[in-house]
Amino acid sequence: MFMHNKRLQYTVRVSKPDPALACSMLEQFGGAQGELAAAMRYFTQGLAESDPARKDLLMDIATEELSHLEIIGSIIAMLNRSAKGKMAEGPDSAAELYREVNRGGSDRKQAILAGGGVQLVDSAGVPWTGAYVDTVGEPTVDMRSNIAAEARAKIVYERLIWITEDPGIKEALGFLMVREVAHQKAFEKALYSMENNFPPGKLPGLQQYANKYYDMSQGEADGITNERGPWNQGEEWEYIEAREDQQAVDGGDGSATVELPAADADLLDKAAMRNKSRTDIDPTTGAELGAGPGAGKVKEPCSDSIRDLTQQ
Repeated sequence: MFMHNKRLQYTVRVSKPDPALACSMLEQFGGAQGELAAAMRYFTQGLAESDPARKDLLMDIATEELSHLEIIGSIIAMLNRSAKGKMAEGPDSAAELYREVNRGGSDRKQAILAGGGVQLVDSAGVPWTGAYVDTVGEPTVDMRSNIAAEARAKIVYERLIWITEDPGIKEALGFLMVREVAHQKAFEKALYSMENNFPPGKLPGLQQYANKYYDMSQGEADGITNERGPWNQGEEWEYIEAREDQQAVDGGDGSATVELPAADADLLDKAAMRNKSRTDIDPTTGAELGAGPGAGKVKEPCSDSIRDLTQQ
């Protein structure tokens, strides 16, 4: 059960309206890394969680993310307050309103459709979607996803802080940014409190492939050849550099085969014969007939006799 408290978790102080800045702030309202996406991610995980402690963690943070949605939404509403009045009552002239709507690249949907209010869209006007929620129902996977999501959101808030000079907005965004860090720490503790947290799921990895590192990108760029690090060297890793050892690693021939019923195989053979390419002919194509100088013209479109007739 949710209950709304009219007091925000953090006080919002906006020094002056700024519709263009409001548009940028929409990224954390209806964007992929925004507060609604985070709240729904943790809420759906919490509903399915069978561990009581993790369920409390997820529901607590999901609810806090909704309070953060209210904070960022309130910032956007305050930044749009002047535009909202003008859209409702009209300015001295249509030209003045048009300049207000387009000032600084602010989102026209926000002004025209929402009347200066707040929409569930990102800073480019793209509607929020449930596709932003990547819950899969496996705690070790979801916790890692949550850690990454909080890290991404932290960076977005950091970038938003750089583009505003309003001290009140900076403070509020700083609070939201720091809470992303706190949530990341909490999710990391929850992940590592599960003793068997890697690899994800129940099935173990095939041991003969688990510690191999395939050096698939080879060559030299800017005078630098392949770099090595703890991710591909040391006692834990077997470094596979030879190209011949990177293919058909199971010991087979590296081909793809399937056992087919005789009737299906016969149909496929007939289809292959019907669509077989002839390699003993060189057909003239439409591209060749229409090709001009520099476009690969390789043949004349007609014989000399026909050309002579057309020139008479």
